[in-house]
Amino acid sequence: MATKASLVSRLLGLKERSGKTWSQIGREMGLTNVYVAQLFRRQAQLKPHAVDSLRSAVPQMPDDLIHEMMKPPMRSYDPSLIQEPAVYRLNEAVMHFGESIKEVINEEFGDGIMSAIDFYCSVDKVKGVDGKDRVVVTFDGKYLPHVEQRAEDMVSRAPQKPS
Repeated sequence: MATKASLVSRLLGLKERSGKTWSQIGREMGLTNVYVAQLFRRQAQLKPHAVDSLRSAVPQMPDDLIHEMMKPPMRSYDPSLIQEPAVYRLNEAVMHFGESIKEVINEEFGDGIMSAIDFYCSVDKVKGVDGKDRVVVTFDGKYLPHVEQRAEDMVSRAPQKPS
């Protein structure tokens, strides 16, 4: 049984040898660039309908890796990842703007949150008004309202009918 680190290393090596970017592979597969990177990092599960498009996008992908990519992944991260400057800045941006983002979500939708499960993410490059490159990170998550926890609605505590 290969470790996650060795699988990821092999997958990233295949991506490198393909000469393609995450965006190119994503376009060929009909997936977002970030989701494709998640697949190769074993942070997302390759679905059966996407196998053929992956084989087309990265023809050297062996069957054993496709089989591994189709298993539910162990979604995790290395805590030292926060020390990487790009990750640190993303975290910093969310921390800086988070309270205001939460307030806008509540104002627009009500008491709830954005799902990180029913969630899309992409990274795009655009030109700013000054002509300089800008990074656009899109978080697109389903709205999940907080529910009032009414005892009568709790299925696990529903009264049992006598037998």
